[in-house]
Amino acid sequence: MPSSTRNIVTIAAPAKVNLYLYVTGKKEDGYHEIDTVVVFTALHDLVSVIPHHTLNLEQEGPFSSYLSEKCEINLVHRAAKALAELVGIPSKASITLHKAIPVAAGLGGGSADAAATLRALCQLWKVEPDKDKLAALALSLGADVPVCLMGVNSHVRGIGEIVKPLPNFPNRMDMVLVNPNIPLPTKSVYEAFQGPYKAPETIPPLTTTNPKSVTTALGRFSNDLTKPARTLCPVIDEILCTLSESEGCYLARLSGSGPSCFGLFDDPRTAAISASRISRIKTDWWVEATHSIGSP
Repeated sequence: MPSSTRNIVTIAAPAKVNLYLYVTGKKEDGYHEIDTVVVFTALHDLVSVIPHHTLNLEQEGPFSSYLSEKCEINLVHRAAKALAELVGIPSKASITLHKAIPVAAGLGGGSADAAATLRALCQLWKVEPDKDKLAALALSLGADVPVCLMGVNSHVRGIGEIVKPLPNFPNRMDMVLVNPNIPLPTKSVYEAFQGPYKAPETIPPLTTTNPKSVTTALGRFSNDLTKPARTLCPVIDEILCTLSESEGCYLARLSGSGPSCFGLFDDPRTAAISASRISRIKTDWWVEATHSIGSP
């Protein structure tokens, strides 16, 4: 939740997980169309903004050293500049990004940071842009930014611009996230995707918020980017196998374009035990026990 003290605004930027992902087509401009269900997690970056005479950007946190002008930190800068232009004011603020989400990991960290920057600066600058114009701005920054800006569990279609909230979705799904500490650029995975394209899905009516029941309802869906991601980063196979064989894990899949994978677990205890065991065995992997949230 946002907090504001002495003109300091801090917004959480939650990591996202794609419970499934279909590639449904490719537009003439090269952008792929998708169909996916996105949930947000308790794992998050933090974006803090304060008044400043110029636009200043600083980064900190365990994954700050992985940032460059070509990834998340650039998205934050672009979001700030674009918002200022949209509302017709100078882009003046000091922004601090605390980076706890792995970079180029399929967890939407850069998109979440951009969305949090937009929300934080709207609060700092006391502006309320037209919703449609702000949504268009978000989409111009990246396909995942619109759903991250909305910040609720959603069914996403098109190139990311069609976002339908899923209000009856479980508020909590216990999970373990695993990343091999190998960045995998989204563009490379999509370029390696060879089809076939699938028709968009209609999410079945969810009559229960029980995580296992919902997962069963979505069980026939999959992640179309798994094959190209595994080709580019073969260790994904080992990660999925390790999660699948963990006690209490009832679904293991790739998230987004990877290489991060998630395993859904019966409860927080079994998730924590599994994360601890995997960390001991695979000391070079990043492993995190977390859970999904209804909204950031």
